[in-house]
Amino acid sequence: MADERSKEMAKIAIEALEEKKAKDVKILDISDISVLADYFIIATGANHNQVHSMADEVEERLGRAGYPSGHVEGYRTANWILMDYHELIIHIFDEENRLFYDLERIWRDGTLVEKADLEA
Repeated sequence: MADERSKEMAKIAIEALEEKKAKDVKILDISDISVLADYFIIATGANHNQVHSMADEVEERLGRAGYPSGHVEGYRTANWILMDYHELIIHIFDEENRLFYDLERIWRDGTLVEKADLEA
């Protein structure tokens, strides 16, 4: 079960993504099936500029809240940016790569979480 710290991080990240008009944002609780993280957040941007903007906003907001990123991959190409915050892993895709990699299918044993559930 995810802890309060990871819930808070996920809320901040979701708000940042929504601010930058992310599409099809999904939150998966993977805490019961993996030691990688408590949550995966998966989001889509319409183009590389939006994908960059989304990643920048997430990094800025989480950093201001005291959660520096551990590792970021894919920023240069902006096809799939992976942001690792240990308890929280954020995947920001362009549309083509989101469909191709289909992380929701791969991690289907995770629990889909609604944004409102993070606030409970």
